[in-house]
Amino acid sequence: MKNKYLNFISDEHFLNCIANLHSAYIKAKNNISKKSFYSNKVDTIKLTFDSKFNDIDEEKLIEAEILRQIDKSINNSIGTFHEQILGGIDGFEVGKLSGIDIKAKDETLFAVFGNSEIPKNISDAIFDKLANTALIFSKAKFYYVLLDDFSEINEKWIIGNEEYRVSQKRVFKISIKEFYNEITLQTDAFQQLQSNLTIVIDDYLETIKSKSY
Repeated sequence: MKNKYLNFISDEHFLNCIANLHSAYIKAKNNISKKSFYSNKVDTIKLTFDSKFNDIDEEKLIEAEILRQIDKSINNSIGTFHEQILGGIDGFEVGKLSGIDIKAKDETLFAVFGNSEIPKNISDAIFDKLANTALIFSKAKFYYVLLDDFSEINEKWIIGNEEYRVSQKRVFKISIKEFYNEITLQTDAFQQLQSNLTIVIDDYLETIKSKSY
């Protein structure tokens, strides 16, 4: 039977990924209450100044800060969501090697997820890990996937500076958008995900609602 949502993973798998992310949101909200907000060494003096000088209700400032903390805690879960989605594509799985997030089952592709704005020492360490692993898996491609980049970047990863530059011919840096397209062998895989998110979330929430009756 034809899939309702995406043509590269099953509807059941997609709904399970949504359910897992929803659970992460619930956990994050439960972990950050007003009580825990004040116990996290919040600068109440600054809070008062922000409220008075910016003419913003203190209660609204607190709510905004709680949302910011929830958003910060959920970022890792978004990365996990992409891992689970991509791990459901035929021929791929969530990485079992330490530090590898997604891999091809035939060991021709390995990927690590991260962001574009990370400290240089961490970036260099990730590159070194991929480059060293490339020496073991001589026929594989290796990707550093930028979760916060939705451009069309897909290029050989080069680290260093103008005087000293290092690369490995099978280690690439790629946007999350292009990575979806790369491993599905489609040109619109990420667009499919974006276009169907609202539909699948609504279907999932409707299922939750019906179970509560």
